[in-house]
Amino acid sequence: MADDSYIQILLQDLKSSDKDIRRRATQELWRLWFEQKGEAGLEKIRKSEVWLQMGEISEAEAILNQLIQDLPDFAEAWNRRAVLYYLSHQYEKALEDCKRAIALNPIHFGALHGTGLCHAALGNYSAAIQAFQQALEVQPYSLENQRLILECTAKL
Repeated sequence: MADDSYIQILLQDLKSSDKDIRRRATQELWRLWFEQKGEAGLEKIRKSEVWLQMGEISEAEAILNQLIQDLPDFAEAWNRRAVLYYLSHQYEKALEDCKRAIALNPIHFGALHGTGLCHAALGNYSAAIQAFQQALEVQPYSLENQRLILECTAKL
């Protein structure tokens, strides 16, 4: 993973008023997260994504399960499996994987956002709002999280 000072610069860039700076910082953080475990980890995530896009959930899940078993400290593997579970409406399982990803990488705005989505899908709107607010602390200009907070607030 990149050194902490570089990550801190990217986190500051997420708070910039310049949308191009924010976009580049967002892309760079995703790149760092996906490449955290080198080419082998990245390749397995890519394979799981292909299976997922083809609708082969069990194949994608098997790859991610093995990746998590082999590299339990790979936050993006947990996050990718959370996405898979969320897309297959297994919200409790997705929520658990989001929590694992966040425990490993507390600034993972994708997993924070995913936590909010899971809570919202389960009807836990207060918890969803809290998760979206945590995501906004990292990525304050996220219109999606702002919109979801409003939607969840309306459902309370």
